[in-house]
Amino acid sequence: MPACCSWNDVLQYETNKVTRIQSMNYGTIKWVLHVMVFSYVSFALVSDKLYQRKEPVISSVHTKVKGIAKVTENVMEGGVMKSLHSVFDTADYTFPLQGNSFFVMTNFLKSEGQEQKLCPEFPTSRSALCKSDRDCKEGWMDAQSKGLQTGKCIQYDKNRKTCEVFAWCPAEEGKEAPRPALLKSAENFTVLIKNNIHFPGHNYTTRNILPDLNISCIFHKTQNPQCPIFRLGDIFQEAGESFSEVAIQGGIMGIEIYWDCNLDSWSHHCQPKYSFRRLDDKYTNESLIPGYNFRHAKYYKENNVEKRTLIKAFGIRFDILVFGTGGKFDIIQLVVYIGSTLSYFGLATVFIDLIINTYSSAFCRSGVYPYCKCCEVCAVNEYYYRKKCELVVEPKPTLKYVSFVDEPHIRMVDQQLLGKSLQVVKGQEVPRPQMDVMDLSRLSLSLHDSPPIPGQPEEMQLLCKEVAPRSGDSPGWCQCGNCFPSRLPENRRALEELCCRRKPGPCITTSELFWKLVLSRQALQLLLLYQEPLLVLEEEATNRRLRHCAYRCYTIWRFGSQDMANFAILPSCCRWRIRKEFPKTEGQYSGFKCPY
Repeated sequence: MPACCSWNDVLQYETNKVTRIQSMNYGTIKWVLHVMVFSYVSFALVSDKLYQRKEPVISSVHTKVKGIAKVTENVMEGGVMKSLHSVFDTADYTFPLQGNSFFVMTNFLKSEGQEQKLCPEFPTSRSALCKSDRDCKEGWMDAQSKGLQTGKCIQYDKNRKTCEVFAWCPAEEGKEAPRPALLKSAENFTVLIKNNIHFPGHNYTTRNILPDLNISCIFHKTQNPQCPIFRLGDIFQEAGESFSEVAIQGGIMGIEIYWDCNLDSWSHHCQPKYSFRRLDDKYTNESLIPGYNFRHAKYYKENNVEKRTLIKAFGIRFDILVFGTGGKFDIIQLVVYIGSTLSYFGLATVFIDLIINTYSSAFCRSGVYPYCKCCEVCAVNEYYYRKKCELVVEPKPTLKYVSFVDEPHIRMVDQQLLGKSLQVVKGQEVPRPQMDVMDLSRLSLSLHDSPPIPGQPEEMQLLCKEVAPRSGDSPGWCQCGNCFPSRLPENRRALEELCCRRKPGPCITTSELFWKLVLSRQALQLLLLYQEPLLVLEEEATNRRLRHCAYRCYTIWRFGSQDMANFAILPSCCRWRIRKEFPKTEGQYSGFKCPY
């Protein structure tokens, strides 16, 4: 992005360049993916009502339980077991709880006639058992004890002694809950649930009890799903539980009320859906106190002595869970949704680009996908890849490129890692870019056609067939016989130790192409005048300009890319052949200089 140095730089528009591939296969893939994305986006928009602004529900709950239960208790009086019958109503078996919950007692244990006095502690734990007074500590108590120890050890029954305590006596016995439950008929009780809800953002209020409610209805999942009166046994049946089993030791049952309200005027709908599930762990080990129970007491006076009846109540706690949302059409939500889903249509571009990048012959030649080396699809994809992508390498000053006439690729070398001459450094192989011959097409060059020689690069087809004799003055790293030793200092000498060939053979300077493209004075002058039509050249300046133009012509010819040409190293044989054709008066040359 250009710097903001003026209003002209600010008030401008930038856009991306698009490459259009006219391919039946890729066009079909694009439209198939677009149809799939459009179908999914449309389905989600309608089914999930994503065009609405949603708000969570705010609710209040009130419950009323009704029912009568007949309870039969077996008690021992005078050594005779008797059955006592009593009736329990709502005040006896329901207890107010905090929040959206209510409790229904289904079973109980009584400890009657308790008063505060001294008595032996019930042996609930080893700490309560004793053999002598030394095992009891005066004033000691713990969470499991029934009272405050006096320090005495007294007889509890024929076989056991326990510490004496000051507590509500006689101490509560650790009896098991009666089986079956004493209030097993509680499954026929009914509960009325009043649920008022409010959506403040939409200014909407409603409730689950409608004005035309039949107060004699009972909830049924299919026949009467909107009735707010529930039979306790039906709640357990819907949850897949047995009321008679849970009633023995108690449990926790959840009543879920879900409000999915559509508040749009054209499709208004706001009714609750009821579901039920057990919330406590019914597989809890007996030692971990399963079920749900608590203790409460009824106090009274007898002969001016305060007494109480302790009741351990087992029962079912019902938790009413209200949740849901209310949605109403909102243009902002619709625009946001459409904007967020537009990016999904880019999946087609990503998928097709992945195919092109993966199955291109550039990858096949590299050996990444050897099974498609001869695949026609790879060649087509490589064509698309070259039209679409441009390889850009970071222009580091230490980056150098070399090209050998007997190799189809270019080698990239980092000068920092250069410890020996360029001739023997392996470097990294990079593909040769497609050559831009537009500049060459403007020149009047005529080359005689010559029959191609199989297995040789195009530029070597014009080389003489005989291998050039090796000059006695050429250095050891030279493979063509026309190179000269470097005259640079030792620390820079490695950059000029480069031949035009990797293996022994004819020199590229003997090619007719080299003469016509690099050494032709007429062609070079045309190139200079093409850039500066009114250029007036002096003799010395002419050679200098022609020499540098020849360097440039060689690098563009052999490296194809302007970016690579900026960091290209000319072989010694080519460099000295150009200097011989366009010499410098003093005879001193500066050598390679980094363009940066």
